[in-house]
Amino acid sequence: MSEQKNVFTEMDGKFEGNEAFQKEGMDYYNPSEFKKLVYARRSVRKYTSEKIPDHIVHECLDMALLAPNSSNLQQWEFYRITTPAIKEQIAFACFSQSAAKTASELIVCVARRDTWREHSKQMLAEFKKLPVETPKVALTYYGKLVPFVYTVGWFNVLTPFKWLLNTILGLFKVVPREPISSFGLKVWAAKSVALACENLMLAFRAHGYDTCPMEGFDSKRVKSILGLPCKADIVMIISAGKRDEGGVYGPRMRFPREQFIKTV
Repeated sequence: MSEQKNVFTEMDGKFEGNEAFQKEGMDYYNPSEFKKLVYARRSVRKYTSEKIPDHIVHECLDMALLAPNSSNLQQWEFYRITTPAIKEQIAFACFSQSAAKTASELIVCVARRDTWREHSKQMLAEFKKLPVETPKVALTYYGKLVPFVYTVGWFNVLTPFKWLLNTILGLFKVVPREPISSFGLKVWAAKSVALACENLMLAFRAHGYDTCPMEGFDSKRVKSILGLPCKADIVMIISAGKRDEGGVYGPRMRFPREQFIKTV
C-alpha cells in the first residue's frame, strides 16, 4: 500500500528546536521497580484514620496530569473533596461503601466532552509562547481539523452526515471514524481520563498510600453536588488513604493471559 499524505504523516518531528526534547526520559530504565509498583497497587476498601499530607496529594494529582491524552486536549477535571459536609454527601452517593466512608481523600475524576474547542484555542495560544518553531501542520490540526472532527452539532444533527462522509471516503482512504456523536465524544474523553487515573493511583502507591477506583455511585447525585454541567461525565471516583487491616478483599484474581493477549 502506498503511504497516504495527511496531517499525521506530515508531522515528522523534524523542525527547528525540537532536538532539545529528544532525550527526555530516554535514560530511565528500572523495570524491576516498576513491576514492584504495579504489583503493589491493590484496590483497598478500608482505610485508617491517617491523613495524607497535602503536598503528597498535590504531587499525585500533578502526576495524573502528565498522562498521555488525545491530541493533548486534556479533557479532564479532578475534584478533590476537602469540605467535610460535601465529602459526607459524596460518600453517601457512593452507596456509603467503606472505601468511600473511611477514605482520607475522595477525588472525583471527570471527563469533559465540551471543552475541546476552548482547549484547542488554548493550544494555539501556547504554541506562540514556545521557544521552538511550531510546524504549520500542527497549526492546521488545531485550527481546522480538530473543529471538524469533534463538532457534532445540536442533538447530534451532524452525526448522520459525518457517518455518510466517512463511509464513502473510507472506501478509498483511511479516515478517522470516531467520534461522530456525543456518545463518541463521551468515550473519547473518558479514555484520556482513565489513563490519568492510573497515573494517580500508582503515584499514591509510590508514596505508600492505597486507592480504590469506584464505579459504584449515583452519578446524577454526584453531578448535582458538584454543580457539574450535563456534558461532564464522571469516569470514576478514587478514594485514597492508608490501608487498614482487612482493607484488601482477598487475593488478586486474573484470568489466564492467553484469554486476552493475542499475537497476530
